[in-house]
Amino acid sequence: MVVQRLPPRSGRPRPHWLRRRRALPDQGPLERALRMRDEFRRSQLSIAALFGFLGFQYSTWAARIPMLKSSLDLSAAEVGFLLLATGIGAAIAFPIITFLMTRLGSRRLALLACLGMTLVLLSLAVVPNQPIALAVMLIDGVLVACLNVAMNAQGTALEVKYERNTMAKLHATFSGGIFVAALLASGVTAVTTNLLTHFIIGAAVLVALIVFASGGLLPTDLPATEKAKGKLTIPTGTIAWLAVAMVFGTVVEGAMNDWSALYLRDIIGAPPAVLPLGIAVVSATMLITRLFADARRAAWGDRQVVLAGSAIAGTGLALALLIGGLVPTLIGFACVGLGMAAVTPCLYAAAAKQGPNALTLVATMGTLGLLAGPPAIGALTNATTLLYGMAAVALSAYLVTACTTQLTWTKSPTPTPVPTPD
Repeated sequence: MVVQRLPPRSGRPRPHWLRRRRALPDQGPLERALRMRDEFRRSQLSIAALFGFLGFQYSTWAARIPMLKSSLDLSAAEVGFLLLATGIGAAIAFPIITFLMTRLGSRRLALLACLGMTLVLLSLAVVPNQPIALAVMLIDGVLVACLNVAMNAQGTALEVKYERNTMAKLHATFSGGIFVAALLASGVTAVTTNLLTHFIIGAAVLVALIVFASGGLLPTDLPATEKAKGKLTIPTGTIAWLAVAMVFGTVVEGAMNDWSALYLRDIIGAPPAVLPLGIAVVSATMLITRLFADARRAAWGDRQVVLAGSAIAGTGLALALLIGGLVPTLIGFACVGLGMAAVTPCLYAAAAKQGPNALTLVATMGTLGLLAGPPAIGALTNATTLLYGMAAVALSAYLVTACTTQLTWTKSPTPTPVPTPD
């Protein structure tokens, strides 16, 4: 066998197709998968910090509603008006958000909203009267709506970029923020009743979350969550049902956060140290459930998850109201957290599939329900009793079920597994 040798190389470089490429350490399929996993985790944790921020800020002042009620000498109806201001802020925020998303993008809008909400929390500790408190809560409603839309746009962009389910886990950090804030409120209340001390500690936590989140947020949104064109369009029937379902779903979440402490105090007669546990029970069960909800979405489909969850929440709360007592009430609150855990993540995911304007509308309506629902419960409570107000919360859970039957749901994709080194 004769081996023909190639002629010696001339001074000219070889054609690119003859050159030997150096094997880069990140070019193998395993290395690429690990690198994508690291990038995904970094962005996921940063976006999760936004969700945790919203839950923590919201729960910090919501857990101290009884103290705010006493310090400002408010009636139940006036507490409802105070909470209504946040709902009004969320309602007027929709065209504002459309404009800001166009000009700023979800990343910058989220960070600016977080800074504003930190200042709102500190302001609530020193408001001298109800009119100023109403103005502060109005601003808070606008900022909460901005953050809600921006962080869900970031979450949807993350799912699109990496083709992985993660929305439920992101919402789990919202519940985690509520849970941690409720425990902090309980601990601070046991030491001091001073609102300023409590809210300064809370603001320090919020600043730390802002710093952490700023490092890994997605700089631009992907096609499913691209910046809105600034044009308001008439929603389709599907989008309208999604928006209505989101309103009722967030009414349940918001009412449990805002009125559970007063219900334990006024109806059950629980001691002051136990009052924040109402929020803690709801948020803890919601947190645990949301950690595993993405897998359930893939196995059962979003429609079944929402139908079963809203039915569990409504039935559990209704039975707790009928039986009464501290333990049955806390169990009923736990059923609400268990049932409603995956409802709003599924609705946000469904809205994202309808386009950016649909996501903005549904997210804004979710903020409206979260903030305007509790004062509506307060108005009903003022006309009757808080027992009937909580019954309306149970009814809202069943109305989510009714809206769900009007929607056509697509099965969520199975999360893509990422290989790990041996």
